[in-house]
Amino acid sequence: MQQKQHSVFSLAVIVAALGYFVDIYDLLLFSIIRIPSLRSLGLNDAEIAKQGLFILNVQMLGLLLGGILWGVLGDKKGRLKILFASIILYSVGNIANGFVQSVEMYALIRFITGLGLAGELGAGVTLVTELLPKEKRGLGTSIIAGVGIAGAVVAFFVNEEFSWRVCYFIGGGLGLVLLLLRTGVLESGMFKTIQNKNVEKGNFFMLFKNGKRLKKYLSSILIGLPAWYLIGILISFSKEFGNRMGIQGTIDPGKAVMYSYAAISISSLFAGLLSMWLKSRKKVLYLYYVVMAVGIWWFFNLQGASLFSFYMVTIVLGIGAGFWTIFVTMAAEQFGTNIRATVATTVPNMVRGSLAVIVSPLFVWLQTHFDYVQSGWITGIFVLIIGLIAVFISEETYHKDLDYIEATN
Repeated sequence: MQQKQHSVFSLAVIVAALGYFVDIYDLLLFSIIRIPSLRSLGLNDAEIAKQGLFILNVQMLGLLLGGILWGVLGDKKGRLKILFASIILYSVGNIANGFVQSVEMYALIRFITGLGLAGELGAGVTLVTELLPKEKRGLGTSIIAGVGIAGAVVAFFVNEEFSWRVCYFIGGGLGLVLLLLRTGVLESGMFKTIQNKNVEKGNFFMLFKNGKRLKKYLSSILIGLPAWYLIGILISFSKEFGNRMGIQGTIDPGKAVMYSYAAISISSLFAGLLSMWLKSRKKVLYLYYVVMAVGIWWFFNLQGASLFSFYMVTIVLGIGAGFWTIFVTMAAEQFGTNIRATVATTVPNMVRGSLAVIVSPLFVWLQTHFDYVQSGWITGIFVLIIGLIAVFISEETYHKDLDYIEATN
C-alpha cells in the first residue's frame, strides 16, 4: 500500500483531485450563476453588479479566515482530519445556499461556505507533496489542479440544465459523496513522524517572527495575485467589461468562466510536465506570467470586437492562470513539516482573500479617477509587477527535501 502512495495516480492524488474538483465547482458557482440568482431575488442590473461584487468579496473573506483556521489545524491535528471537516462545512453551506431569499442571507452563507472551501486545496497539496517523491511532486499537484479545475466547466453545464438553486444542491451533494472516498487515504508519514513529538506545530505567528521566513511567506502569496485578478475581476465581471468595450453580442459570464477554466485545467497539467522538464518552478512561473501579460493586453484591446474574439481571450487568460497549483506547491516546499499545512492552506486563500482586501478596493478606488476599463488595466499592470518581483525574490524549490522541521525562532 505504501508503494502505491508513491505513484502520481495513488488514491491520495485521485481523492485530492476529486476534492479540488468539488471545491472549484462550489467556489466558481457563484460567478457562473451570479446574474440569474440575484435577478431572481429582485435586483436590477446595477444592483446585480454592486451586490455581486459585495457577495464575492464576502466569500473571499471567508476563504481568507478559513485558510488560517484549517492551515493551523492541519499542522496540529493532521491533513486528513482537515479534509473531512472542511468538506462537511462547505457541503452543508452549499445546500443552505439553495434556500436563500435575500442578499444578506446569500452573503452570510457564502461566507460560511468560503470558510469550508478554504481547507481543500492546501490540505490536499500538503498531503500529496509529503507522500510523493520530490521528482513527482509537481506532476502530482498538477494532476490535482487539472482534474480539480474542470469543476468550473462542469458547474457551467450543470447551470445550463438546472435552476441556480438546484446547482447549489448538487454541489453540496457532491461534497458529501466525496467523504466516502476519503476513508481509504493514508495520513502523511512526515506528519506522523512529528505528531507526538514535542515540536511546535501549526503556529501561524511563526511566519512573522523571522525576517527571512516572512519574506518567503509574503512572496508566496504575491506570486498568485495576478491569477485571482484574472478570475475575480476580468472573468467574473466580463459582461460589465464587454458592455463598456462595445463587444458585439451579449457576454455570458458563465461561459467566460467555463472557457477560462477549461484552459486552466489543461494548462495546469502542462505546468507540471514543464516543471519536470525544466527541473524548475520559477522558470515555469516566468513563462506563465508572459502568457498572462499577453492575455491582459489583448483583453483591453478588444473594443468593438466579436463575441468569438472575446471568448478566445478568456481562453488565453486561462492558459496564463494555469500556474495556480505550481505556485501552491512551491509555497509548501519552502517550509518545514510543522507549519507546511499552515502555509499551503493560507497562501492560496490569502491570494483569494486579496481580491477583497487589495485587488477589488484598488479597482474600485481607481474608478474615482479613471473609467471602468482604464481602472481594470491599471489594476492588471500593478498586480503583474508585484507578482514578478515576488517570483524574482523567491527561492527555487524543485529539488528540495521536505522532511525537516521549521525552527521556532
